[in-house]
Amino acid sequence: MADQVVLNAQERTEFGKGAARRLRREHRVPAVLYGHGAEPIHVSLPEHETMLALRVANAVLTLEIEGKESQLALAKDIQRHPIKDLVEHVDLLAVRRGEKVTVEVPLTIVGEIRGEHTIITDQTTISLEVEATHIPADIEIDISNLAIGDSVAAKDLVLPQGAVFTGDPDDLMLSIQAPSAADLGEAPEGAEESEDESAEGAEEE
Repeated sequence: MADQVVLNAQERTEFGKGAARRLRREHRVPAVLYGHGAEPIHVSLPEHETMLALRVANAVLTLEIEGKESQLALAKDIQRHPIKDLVEHVDLLAVRRGEKVTVEVPLTIVGEIRGEHTIITDQTTISLEVEATHIPADIEIDISNLAIGDSVAAKDLVLPQGAVFTGDPDDLMLSIQAPSAADLGEAPEGAEESEDESAEGAEEE
């Protein structure tokens, strides 16, 4: 679980593209905080600190809003500039300590398998119901003891205490297969004959 980042959030009353551009010139990011049945709160966040915090999947932020109590918030939707490495807008979900949320957590493959093989990845993330303040950075899949023909399903994963997978336990995460001829850099069967025939035809011409 990543450390929670404290951000100075300022309420905003101006909206639209012009207002958003002015905020970005001031190196602040427009954001909306919603949840728990309350009216959405429109805020701006410091650009640099926000970009650093959002490098972590499912970042949980502590917002310090003037005149209000500190608020925990989960980054749910992040809009980024299509070319520049800039965050343009963030949707934030208000959360409480102990509250369960459903998030997509990245899967990370660790370990190595001896010999030639191909890893077929069926899923790159896993949907978990977990406490908002205890979201894991990732879930590891250890392939060290796997061989060709083996596979890993959701039920085989080691999840943090309290985390629950929201899908089918038999959902496939990855499988190990024998490498294809292309993976080994070998020519497909019959390819050499075709090349020979082409060469003979060229000589006859």
